[in-house]
Amino acid sequence: MSTILLVIVLFLVIELGLEILVESLNLKTLDQPLPKEVADVYDPKEYKKSQAYSKTNTYFGLIQAAVSLAVLFLALSCNIFETIDLYLRMKISDESLRGVAYLLILGGLLQIISLPFSLYKTFVIEERFGFNKTTVKTFMFDLVKGSVLGVMIASPLLYAILWFFQAFGTKAWMIAWLTMMGFQCVMMLVVPIVIMPLFNRFEPIKEKGIKDCIMAYAKKVNFPLKEVFQMDGSKRSKKSNAFFTGIGKFKRVVLFDTLIEQQSPEALRVIVAHEVGHYKKKHIYKMMLITALSVGLMLYLFGLAIETAYLSQAFGFSQHSIYASLLVFSFLYQPISTVTSMMTNALSRKHEYEADAFAAETTGDGKILIEALKRLSKDNLSHLTPHPLKVFLDYSHPTLIQRIKALN
Repeated sequence: MSTILLVIVLFLVIELGLEILVESLNLKTLDQPLPKEVADVYDPKEYKKSQAYSKTNTYFGLIQAAVSLAVLFLALSCNIFETIDLYLRMKISDESLRGVAYLLILGGLLQIISLPFSLYKTFVIEERFGFNKTTVKTFMFDLVKGSVLGVMIASPLLYAILWFFQAFGTKAWMIAWLTMMGFQCVMMLVVPIVIMPLFNRFEPIKEKGIKDCIMAYAKKVNFPLKEVFQMDGSKRSKKSNAFFTGIGKFKRVVLFDTLIEQQSPEALRVIVAHEVGHYKKKHIYKMMLITALSVGLMLYLFGLAIETAYLSQAFGFSQHSIYASLLVFSFLYQPISTVTSMMTNALSRKHEYEADAFAAETTGDGKILIEALKRLSKDNLSHLTPHPLKVFLDYSHPTLIQRIKALN
């Protein structure tokens, strides 16, 4: 076993061990009594159901992580990575094109491996707790459409990145970085108006009372809002949500139809105010900058390691290639990715506090926002008392109790 492979295996084992530790600590917090802050919304039966939902998802996630690691070790022991590479070398001479085919094949295999977990999650766990509205037909259409779109979008980008490093070596990282950032900006424009409508129906909110309430608020805070859209989230789940997407004139505030059914017009107004707060505080652009810096760091380090033949050899490749090095590097980069993810989550939680404060200040209805957040948490069976270490490592939003305390 090469030194690089030993380092990768050691980190993956440590990572799984840390995940088991964190989730074990998180499971123990489910024994806590119902927090007094939400006692007016939850009854003991509903609280017990939310605890059971969190526990089920935790065990399911740990099993999936362990199986994924076992599959990786099996692939390494059977020399699957090298076998696929040798086959493609007989079929495709262009290294960049071969690299695209190789990475897409690996992506397809990963999707096949994860399919049973997706099916179980959707049709067993979500069904058991009363959330699932997805039909088998919708599930399969989503799978096919997602796969086709993924290939169409990823292929040219992958080819460009691989070709840059093949043509320019260690100096290619800057060109690749600028390309990926340009691609991200294009996707910010394209996703809301082209890709998302392929999966869900988006239409202006029909209820005049709700629309007038939201539009009056938007005018008050000088937010250029032409329409508020509702999305048929009930097509797949009873869970509810709201989100802000797009940039420039393509930006949209979207409410799930389930949210509209579950919340009052006043509550919807403060929820929209929260999303407007993200725009007013420039959170989207700040997160784009953080993403850009993270991607730039990754590409720069890959550029430094690109010509190290040991990278390819670590996974059993007999012949060096850019795409083999990229595959191995993606595992080596995981510790750095974990750290940057924690930093991004911390910033995201800060943004959520700021958006909550903006909504409370501009609507004057902090208490209504609290009630809306409570209802959202209850309807989605959220874990009310997660362990602080779990929150620090994985949560992009503060807990419900933390948000309530901050608003109070």
